[in-house]
Amino acid sequence: MNYVVVSSIGAVFMGFFVLFIRMKAANKPTNLKKIILPPFFMSSGALMYLSPQFRLTPMEILEAVIVGILFSILLIKTSQFEIRDNDIYLKRSKAFIFILVGLLVVRVVLKTILSSTIDIGQLSGMFFLLAFSMIVPWRVAMYRDFKKLHKQLHG
Repeated sequence: MNYVVVSSIGAVFMGFFVLFIRMKAANKPTNLKKIILPPFFMSSGALMYLSPQFRLTPMEILEAVIVGILFSILLIKTSQFEIRDNDIYLKRSKAFIFILVGLLVVRVVLKTILSSTIDIGQLSGMFFLLAFSMIVPWRVAMYRDFKKLHKQLHG
């Protein structure tokens, strides 16, 4: 049970770190590199699946991916760009903060509940896949929206 508590505390700190970064990012113009790179950096975490303790069954993979995609819809809806000073900025959204905190709470609650029936290694693998399945569609949508605005701005 200690691993669940420690990883949940880590998730809370990471969530607040993301909020801090997101709020700072709204003050600077964005670019494709800032949109595309986070999923690539995160993908290195998939190396965990080389260890048998993190491997998932097909059903666990399906569940994690579906929940991740559903969560990504909330992030997509609250991530919008705007043109300011001849640059593209990520709009600040009050809803984004509440959604991110809400997703974090749901994640901690699910992890606490599921830790009694699923091995901590598999659970870690599921939550990594859930997060990756949430971030990739979100970033793809951001990329698409950015490209539309970039085309509008630069002809």
